[in-house]
Amino acid sequence: MKIHFLGGCRINKYILTTAAVLFSALIQAFSMKTFLEPVNLLPGGFTGLAILLEQITGLFGVHFSTSIGMILLNIPVAIFCYRHVGKKFVLFSLLQVFLASALLKVLPENYLFDDILLNICFGGFLYGISMVVALKGNASTGGMDFVALYISNRIGKSIWQYVFLFNCVLLCIFGAVFGWEYAGYSIMFQFVSTQTIERFYHRYKRVTLQITTEHPKELVAAYIGICKHGISVMEGYGGYSRKPMSLLHTVVSAYEVQDLVDCLRQTDQRVIINVIPTEIFLLPGSIL
Repeated sequence: MKIHFLGGCRINKYILTTAAVLFSALIQAFSMKTFLEPVNLLPGGFTGLAILLEQITGLFGVHFSTSIGMILLNIPVAIFCYRHVGKKFVLFSLLQVFLASALLKVLPENYLFDDILLNICFGGFLYGISMVVALKGNASTGGMDFVALYISNRIGKSIWQYVFLFNCVLLCIFGAVFGWEYAGYSIMFQFVSTQTIERFYHRYKRVTLQITTEHPKELVAAYIGICKHGISVMEGYGGYSRKPMSLLHTVVSAYEVQDLVDCLRQTDQRVIINVIPTEIFLLPGSIL
């Protein structure tokens, strides 16, 4: 009965993640078709790079589809993150990229505002929300999200400010080719979307797992099977039962916790897991 319950929880999680991915792709495609394309703004990240490639190749009479570009640019990064971030996370993120690419072909271009500043504010906010929805659903919009998550996982803090700087460099290239006015507007758009993510998403945090079990070898094997972090094992005994016990100790990212807890509970139904918020202070030259 316990395993059946955990399996049901896992199915529910997959349903929620799929719903988040669908909603995120719809918001992203809608914001691009409604607020970006009508006023010739360029988003950041791999999506913006794909649009920039389409526009540059168009100068030479070659049509390079934005949708295809989004997919091709994401594949190498996805392969890398598949090994270092998490299989489920990467697969659902790629689903989001494919859906957003497909919706860009289906949704018509739409005008809501003639004022470019209104397009920047509302479009930037919705574009940022599309990323937040995907991230909260344990997925992402791919591209720079993969990079941001991997690096944040390594250093234990958000790096969205550096992602914003990367996007500014990309938009300066856009400005040098197509005009600085719209590049400036696009940087403002990117700033709004970045601030939206910073405001509504705070899961680049570390937590400590303290795991008490009578089956340390099995739990360590299950842990290593889905997680690349190290884990410490200390032997002891139960103060009341006097039975041999082990205390497992590890530090992981907050987004990894639920998958690890589900896996460990399936391996040992009587395991006790404490999740403790953690602050990590890195010494100069240290590697997490």
